[in-house]
Amino acid sequence: MTGVSPCPHRPACPGCPHYGEPGIAPGVRRVLDRIALARGLPEPPVVEGGAEGHRHRARLMVRGRSGSPKVGIFQRASHRIVDIPSCRVHHPRINEVSSVLKRSIRATGVEPYVERSHRGDLRAVQVVVERESQRAQVVLVGNAEEPDRLLPLAATLQAELREVLHSLWWNSNPERTNVILGSRWLRIAGEPFVRESIGGVRVYFPPGAFGQSHLELADRLVQRVHEWVPDGAVVAEYHAGCGAIGLGLARRSAELRFNERSPDAIEGLRRGIQDLPATDRARVRVHVGEAAAAAGAATSADVVIVDPPRKGIDEDLMRALCRAAPPRIVYVSCDPVSLERDLGLLETGAGLSLRALEAFALFPYTDHTESLALLERAGHAPTR
Repeated sequence: MTGVSPCPHRPACPGCPHYGEPGIAPGVRRVLDRIALARGLPEPPVVEGGAEGHRHRARLMVRGRSGSPKVGIFQRASHRIVDIPSCRVHHPRINEVSSVLKRSIRATGVEPYVERSHRGDLRAVQVVVERESQRAQVVLVGNAEEPDRLLPLAATLQAELREVLHSLWWNSNPERTNVILGSRWLRIAGEPFVRESIGGVRVYFPPGAFGQSHLELADRLVQRVHEWVPDGAVVAEYHAGCGAIGLGLARRSAELRFNERSPDAIEGLRRGIQDLPATDRARVRVHVGEAAAAAGAATSADVVIVDPPRKGIDEDLMRALCRAAPPRIVYVSCDPVSLERDLGLLETGAGLSLRALEAFALFPYTDHTESLALLERAGHAPTR
């Protein structure tokens, strides 16, 4: 193990099965190498970042008893909790919040959730650390329709965290489910968005929206995507989220079309668009809803950016992309198997060729990797 401190929570904690190992998981490496070899491309390079403290986002389960709470993640194939107070990959602020949370649970007598009986007050906590301020956005996930039973805990957390608290939220999830967050929110204190500078613009993240946890490498991935988008292009982005990839293209695109379905992400995206200069805002369009319903956004686009979930590109959207056959597609993938399938479909159906394939170790020491692929129509001007 090189460049990282020994983990005090292994082997019980399953969060980093390849802890201390450089590069990406062997299984991911094999698939990416196979994709490249089949197309005569060189071995995909792997972009790596810092070894410790890189996770700016964490969702942690809360279990145990009010006198001895545990805050951590499930053991493999189990719903038993591994308490991880000194996680090496978490940003130190996350470990600090976790420690204060446990102390506050003991002080207030709030009961952690018990799955078997579906009782208890606090199910989970989400912590997001804002880079610029180093403050923490904290979400308390409650097992009730109303926040009353968690308000004493919230008040204690506010008093304990003080200036390091960005905002404090309550989220309701009273269902028997493995889904962590529910749909109801209450902002108890602080600001509505975590703000990040990405791609030269401000990107806004409400607590219910997805954001990358390894911000250093996410920045480099966004930079690479931008290098593959020429000035003056008409750009369409599917699964755009809060705009972390695309918003920075507004200043140099002829038109920028976003598609997103998540209300939380759309809230952040619209706030980011609002922050743009008026001339840039005028070039932006937002298509709300399922990606397939916004298939028309790909028509006449010079570049299409897709960042789908692990299952890959939806069948209806895939058909639309093959019909539109844009000159260039930039594919951001979190699953190499669905990427391999989708690349074959785009090559066959849209007449595109894979020009570049790179890996970004956004989830170091795990079996997950973010991949970046560039497809171009035959005869199209080469990229950098």
